[in-house]
Amino acid sequence: MKTVLVSGCFDILHGGHIQFLRDARALGDRLVVSVADASSLAQHKGRLPAMPTEHKAAVLGSMACVDRVVYGDAGTKGLDFLTTFEELQPDILAVAGDDEYAAEKCDLVRDTDCQYVVLRKWLDYAPVSTTEIRRRCAAPGWVPLRVDFAGGWLDVPSLARPGSMIVNCAVTPGISLAENWLSAGAGMGGSAAWAALNGKDALQTELDAGVGWQDPAVILETGLCVWESGPRPRLVFRSDGAWLKGKMAIRWTGTPHTTADIVDKPRDYEAIGLAGLTANEAVVSGSLSILAHAMEYSYLAQRAEGMDALVARQDSARKYCGAGWGGYALYLFREQTDRDRFVEGDDDALAVEPFDRWSGP
Repeated sequence: MKTVLVSGCFDILHGGHIQFLRDARALGDRLVVSVADASSLAQHKGRLPAMPTEHKAAVLGSMACVDRVVYGDAGTKGLDFLTTFEELQPDILAVAGDDEYAAEKCDLVRDTDCQYVVLRKWLDYAPVSTTEIRRRCAAPGWVPLRVDFAGGWLDVPSLARPGSMIVNCAVTPGISLAENWLSAGAGMGGSAAWAALNGKDALQTELDAGVGWQDPAVILETGLCVWESGPRPRLVFRSDGAWLKGKMAIRWTGTPHTTADIVDKPRDYEAIGLAGLTANEAVVSGSLSILAHAMEYSYLAQRAEGMDALVARQDSARKYCGAGWGGYALYLFREQTDRDRFVEGDDDALAVEPFDRWSGP
């Protein structure tokens, strides 16, 4: 009787695991599965299992292709099945093509009669990983959006300027999978918000798209934030932004934009950096007037880049949200009465409020 041994965490059993186990069983007459226990998984992954070991063993043991389930325990990293291997002396040790401990397992069988077999991963449908499933389970049901006051573009890793600052704020109304009022190409972090809602790594999704990290950073952090320019987000200052309540509105310009398409446009990064430093001063001191100056500096840099003029509103500062060249424009007012009058008189305008996850809207 030819015995096949496989090992793994099998933390949340999915279709890829099922196919791997079926293929492994087809190699011999008996399949023994070594499932990592909690201490071993903590050693491998640095976290607790999603399912208790006994439950994983029960699920695995119920499969027609599995003849026996044993527990692996912490010891040699990547070889938590070592005791079982020595006792069982299997004919075949089967591993998946992306096994991160393949080298250790190959060395283990080198001086034995055990055959080492790498199984190709394949499915007739889209694969999913345990990490992806965990992200989906942890995905929020609702997320805020964001407005940026100054320093935009300096969150793009290739454009980072040491010592410069990016200043932004999470805002409501937000969006959910069921209710997404935001227009595409809005410049308010919609793509990062959508990635988070779908259980994806929002930060990595944005970086992979060739844009910056400020959207997922502030949407997930929430509050009124100052970030240092660099390859990855580093929070410098944070508050709940309550002093901005009743002072902000956005207005749809009528034209969407795609940030990735305009990253390489020429622009004055010196002016953008100055606006970011001014906004930093405003946020740390809680000064509405200094923040208005920072927004105007940002707007002047946007106009110099070639963007159309935004309609001026009395007693307000203005700028394009995000990358500009369309999307929403942000307006900052001295008084809530001025903001409310603006929103009531313009069908394309919408009031937004600062959002902090610790204190709520």
